[in-house]
Amino acid sequence: MKQTRRGSTYNQRDLVLVPVPFTDLSSHKLRPVVVLSNDLYNRLSPDLLVVAVTSVLRDEPYSVQLPFEAMESGRIPLPSRIKCDRIYSLGKKIIVKKYGRIKREKFAEALGEIKRLVHES
Repeated sequence: MKQTRRGSTYNQRDLVLVPVPFTDLSSHKLRPVVVLSNDLYNRLSPDLLVVAVTSVLRDEPYSVQLPFEAMESGRIPLPSRIKCDRIYSLGKKIIVKKYGRIKREKFAEALGEIKRLVHES
């Protein structure tokens, strides 16, 4: 597993590739994630808060479409969905690659789904 260079910076809305372990921890698979944490946190912390991305396009609750045109810069390999109910923290050192950055409008849509997920009923 390749690690990023020391001092690499990541920003909110970046789409990056990370190794995600299987539930039995026997191995891992490389998966894209979107950086949720703000830029100040990202500069000061060795970790990032991220949300999972999948190429399975099934319309599921708390997910947002991520088509090619949702990228502000760079390119996503396949049309995908942001899985807003899959949020986790990870160390920057494990990031394999940066694909680019998603548009503000798409990020706002994902944040709206996250707020809907955690809203008190």
